[in-house]
Amino acid sequence: MKYLILNGNPTMGKGSFNSCLESLSDQMTAAGHRAEVITLRDMKIAPCTGCFKCWTKTPGKCIIRDDADRIAEKYMDADMVILASPLVLGYFSALMKNTIDRSIPLMHPHLEEVHEEIHHKKRYETYPSLGIIIEKEEDTDPEDLEIAENLFRRMALNMRTDLKFITEIDKAVEEVLTWN
Repeated sequence: MKYLILNGNPTMGKGSFNSCLESLSDQMTAAGHRAEVITLRDMKIAPCTGCFKCWTKTPGKCIIRDDADRIAEKYMDADMVILASPLVLGYFSALMKNTIDRSIPLMHPHLEEVHEEIHHKKRYETYPSLGIIIEKEEDTDPEDLEIAENLFRRMALNMRTDLKFITEIDKAVEEVLTWN
């Protein structure tokens, strides 16, 4: 199985977060899987401008040339993508949100009904499964986690994939390796 772990930790100072993801990657590799961690703060990813040229001028490709292209290729080549980020105001870090926004070329511009809602059609026949690893904020309460989980589930639906798990960073290695 091919895993892609996107590390949305904006600070280098959170060593335990980063080391946990590296440990997870190492254990996946030891179990015979391919795993790659991409640290988003080390990448050049410009914000989406909302021009929609990825749908009209260069279908499936963003016109902005930066590391988002490479991430999109690796995303579509993976069997599972794990989005890992500390919660910031109850959601992913800005690094992760920016990366998710830049994934819009992976969807088709036309719409269809999905579960009695309107969503973009799939551009590709299959998409990788999705997993979420978060680190709670100091004041995160159960209601905050419920709201965040609902947002993550909605995001997975919009990205036309299955959300396999949502877990916290301190439980990640044990839970992620047993999900399938």
